Amino acid sequence: MTTESVLRVEQWPALRVSDWVDTRDTLHMWLQLVGKIKLALNPMINHWWQIPLYVSARGLTTGAMDHSGRTLDMEFDFTDHRLVIRSSSGEQRAVKLEPKTVAEFHRETMRQLDQLGLPVAIRTKPTEVTRAIPFEQDEEHGCYEPEHARLFWEQLRCAQRVFEQFRSGFIGKVSPVHLFWGAMDLAVTRFSGRTAPRHPGGAPNCGDWVMVEGYSHELSSCGFWPGGGPEGAFYSYAYPQPAGFAEYPVLPEEAHFDNGEFLLPYDSVRRAREPEAVLLGFLRATYEAAAECGDWDRAALEDDPARRASPR
Repeated sequence: MTTESVLRVEQWPALRVSDWVDTRDTLHMWLQLVGKIKLALNPMINHWWQIPLYVSARGLTTGAMDHSGRTLDMEFDFTDHRLVIRSSSGEQRAVKLEPKTVAEFHRETMRQLDQLGLPVAIRTKPTEVTRAIPFEQDEEHGCYEPEHARLFWEQLRCAQRVFEQFRSGFIGKVSPVHLFWGAMDLAVTRFSGRTAPRHPGGAPNCGDWVMVEGYSHELSSCGFWPGGGPEGAFYSYAYPQPAGFAEYPVLPEEAHFDNGEFLLPYDSVRRAREPEAVLLGFLRATYEAAAECGDWDRAALEDDPARRASPR
């Protein structure tokens, strides 16, 4: 590998939302379709942790799913631009990621599952979007620019490694780093250990009971979303939001509080001399805002991962 290619991979990529919004919206629906397959196959886990996708070495994967005694996984490969469907029987199928409507992508994906002898019935109406066109009827979204999809995965990959580092300092209940396909955001969530007030719901085309389960316990959640800024934004919020949270001093200077959450533009991180340090500082400061204002038992919930890995 040349020095030039190493730099290309390691740099935080620039990807303006306005340049790829049509591909983003199509990919969002494709991710929802595969996510709903995972929802149909996996047993329920608190906060819906059985349904997200995970960043992989080539894109986004469902991880292993059981289907009638066989193991199935599905991966969006943003290098070769295929949805790869693998079975423990050794069989494999693929759907090309290329300009095509959501309806066509739905037909092809379901046909490949049928040919593997692994049919899955799903609810085809998208969630958490205002215009919820059933997948099999969606002839509106059909844009796919391969390079934009790859750059989005690179954004997720860069965020993932910082989120994992941030996650490692918490020994209380904490989620994996995972991509929720409803809103298309990569997230990691810490919990205080206490139950929370009933969530009011209100997400578009999403039952209130879904949000009640997701927010059943006090939390501090952060993530990356390909919106909210010129190149997307990092966010952090607390539920329930404690008094003083919005006014808590948070760095860097580009971070601001808006509509119930702290936001940090992705491009502010990308352009920084040390992007990882800037993002990690934002994650730690906004968590501290939630924990301090919410009176979390920080001594019981936090620890130095390096100390825990040392001989005792």
